[in-house]
Amino acid sequence: MAEYGTVTELPGINAHKEQLERLVQRYCFASEFCKDKEVLEVACGGGIGLGYLARTAKKVVGGDIDENILKYPRDYYKKRKNIEIKTLDAQKLQFSNNSFDVIIMYEAIYYLPNPEKFIEEARRVLRKNGSLIICTVNKDWEGFNPSPHSFNYFSVPELFSLYEKNGFKTKMFAGFSETSDTVRSKIISLIKQLAVKFHLIPKTMKGKEKLKRLFFGKLQPLPPEISEDLAPYTPPVPISIDTVNKNYKVLYAVGYV
Repeated sequence: MAEYGTVTELPGINAHKEQLERLVQRYCFASEFCKDKEVLEVACGGGIGLGYLARTAKKVVGGDIDENILKYPRDYYKKRKNIEIKTLDAQKLQFSNNSFDVIIMYEAIYYLPNPEKFIEEARRVLRKNGSLIICTVNKDWEGFNPSPHSFNYFSVPELFSLYEKNGFKTKMFAGFSETSDTVRSKIISLIKQLAVKFHLIPKTMKGKEKLKRLFFGKLQPLPPEISEDLAPYTPPVPISIDTVNKNYKVLYAVGYV
């Protein structure tokens, strides 16, 4: 099994401003679906968003296949009564039919050898009127850089199709526009594109810290649990379901049972 700890946003990893904003966007957006619901986050990693969801959700289960990563949320949330941590395989969920109201998978679907199986499993485990929320980097963004251990990334139409053929009614959203008029932003974007092209970007979170400092300035350690004051929240924007989108860095798909 691949070791995901080096490519996961774990508590204590130094992050730049946009990284923090992305984390806040993911979980603030998800929380809109979770009030008084039973929620499962698959591939929860270090569990940074579990506590935020649990503030309004009835129950939150966080699961990941990597037991070494799960030591972070197991320790941090051990006294939180409505948070449970499990070791699980996204492609073979260990839950009965109709067990959850909301299922979340953030920045992990590209690590699955068979993402279709996860979508099928999510559909099985979700209750009537349930929601499946996936967030992934946009492979059509010019600054896209594939992660180690990844298998397959999706365009907007491909992700929409993956949902629809499994019986979901689907809406697509996007976050973090690539368009910028500042000279500095354009220079940074060009340098990153060249670094991606020539495979110069480090493969681990730790290895990327020097580049982050160079391009983004001061870094801040990731907390064990996000809060509203970590970074401003900008909601994802609705986008067309059938068109390749090159203008945004992040894609969200929300499927309804």
